[in-house]
Amino acid sequence: MAYGLEFKNNSDVVIIDSEFARLMVISSGRYSPTEEAGMGSTTYFSRPVTSQEPPLVFVRPDTVAGVAGISKVRLIGSEGNWIGFYVRTYSNATAPPNGRYFVGAFAAQEVAEYGMRLWDGFGKLLFDSGTPSASFTRSFQGWTYIKSDLTDQGLYRNYYSVPFDFPQNEYMLINTFGMNMTSGGVIPRQLYCTWDFTTNTLYAVTVAANNPFNFFLPAVFAKMNS
Repeated sequence: MAYGLEFKNNSDVVIIDSEFARLMVISSGRYSPTEEAGMGSTTYFSRPVTSQEPPLVFVRPDTVAGVAGISKVRLIGSEGNWIGFYVRTYSNATAPPNGRYFVGAFAAQEVAEYGMRLWDGFGKLLFDSGTPSASFTRSFQGWTYIKSDLTDQGLYRNYYSVPFDFPQNEYMLINTFGMNMTSGGVIPRQLYCTWDFTTNTLYAVTVAANNPFNFFLPAVFAKMNS
């Protein structure tokens, strides 16, 4: 940047910049089963996210001796007042929805009672001592097609995978797994995600009446900066 304030951490990652908004952590904590016989989880943020656009929710499921999964992701709230999120485990064969989360937005909020705040030249709040930043760490898009089968309802189910280790300090963006995909038919492809901790494999699963094989949805990961 030409002038202003820039702060980097010990890993040479830019934490504060007076020209560009960072991904700021507005709320973080744990999610756990709350409904549907332990398969569903509704989590409310410690404070509403006041961005107009939907915030980004990242999760790190608890490590289990088996498979964890997510499906049916949705945000709770509306523009300027996002208050929580819902997630459901993939099936009875996957672990209940337990883990850690953080929700971020590309703008800070007035949270800290004391410390420092930084605005850009247009008056947008870029940094607040009470909202730490997060950094994108990696993404996957080169999924390998594994197989197809049929659900009990006769729908096509496709499986895709990528080798994956899941460090404790890394979180996966789940917003994308809450959106349906086109299928070439009237019924869109529903999207699910699972982590097999025993084989260090990340899986994406699609379900639809038609059976397109192409799958290019990126899986995105980030970590909170200390």
